[in-house]
Amino acid sequence: MPTVLNRRSVLHRIDPFLKGFDGPLLLAVLLLAGLGLITMYSSGFDHGTRFADHGRNMLIAGILMVLVAQVPTQRLMSLAVPLYVAGVALLIAVAIFGLTKKGARRWVDVGIVIQPSEILKIAMPLMLAWWFQKREGQLRVLDFVVAGVLLAIPVGLIMRQPDLGTAILVLAAGMSVIFYAGLSWKLIVPPVLLGLLGVVTLVVLEPQLCADGVRWPVLHDYQQQRICTLLDPTRDPLGKGFHIIQSLIAIGSGGFWGKGFMQGTQTHLEFIPERTSDFIFAAFSEEFGLVGNLVLLGCFVFLLLRGLTIAMEAPTLFSRLLAGSVTFIFFTYAFVNMGMVSGILPVVGVPLPFISYGGTAMVTLGLGLGILMSIAKSKRLVQS
Repeated sequence: MPTVLNRRSVLHRIDPFLKGFDGPLLLAVLLLAGLGLITMYSSGFDHGTRFADHGRNMLIAGILMVLVAQVPTQRLMSLAVPLYVAGVALLIAVAIFGLTKKGARRWVDVGIVIQPSEILKIAMPLMLAWWFQKREGQLRVLDFVVAGVLLAIPVGLIMRQPDLGTAILVLAAGMSVIFYAGLSWKLIVPPVLLGLLGVVTLVVLEPQLCADGVRWPVLHDYQQQRICTLLDPTRDPLGKGFHIIQSLIAIGSGGFWGKGFMQGTQTHLEFIPERTSDFIFAAFSEEFGLVGNLVLLGCFVFLLLRGLTIAMEAPTLFSRLLAGSVTFIFFTYAFVNMGMVSGILPVVGVPLPFISYGGTAMVTLGLGLGILMSIAKSKRLVQS
């Protein structure tokens, strides 16, 4: 009598692998990736191989997402301290003997040229989530002070390069963990009020503060000029204000329905600077109008709500803080990019997630998505 072999089906074999994916989160990512490819095809049509490269970057990010999704949260937690220490050490190396390009020292050669500040976008929330997990149930004011110091070290080193955009992202990621850990509103409200007072002061005293020869403390000259350009882009319409003026023209000319796919005149006549990277939202707005913008915003809101849901349902404090922080990173990327392109925030080098061209940023997004997938998977395993 022949022996019957008990062979598992292919679906049964890959079922543990498929459990690493959160369906709603994956749907949000696919929608945004699709919009990104469509936009890049148009805005990068006469820009070399940008479309193909963008697709390749998305593929790399997707592979990273799949791999990281299989890593247990306990393993992620064990990587927090080594990754943070390595990132800070590399930032110090950049400050000492880093490579300078276009007036900024942001890279270091360790056999390959890398930008260590990108590591901190993930390492910072990992480190702070680890810190608060170790002190769960016995948090004191001193613990928040230590967390602030851990955050201030890399942010200060990144600001010194200078790289304001990345510093904002790292700061936002770290502050979100501190906030979610239970920081008192009494400590949050005063800095917010001071910030609002500073904005009002800038608006009222703009002619005096932005006059020629006036120099502000702390900020570099180019950072000061970006703020002054935000307040009045017509001050130098063919120079420092050119970017934002052309961006606003493109957004406004899109109207309600947009000019149509591949029909953006500001885009294809090359009036929009950096139309495939930092200012791609202006190109998108011109071709797809207000309706397209609402669809894009809806996709981002869907992604953020799913990320927050994963955070709320996470089984441990570490995973809750980490998921909430990673979700806030996506929010910061989108808010800052759309804000600067729309003229409500200063221009900084922050890309629009999944839409803007850029391999490094895409890798960071893939790692963040993989972390969210891993946390969602850990929640299902606990329930089962």
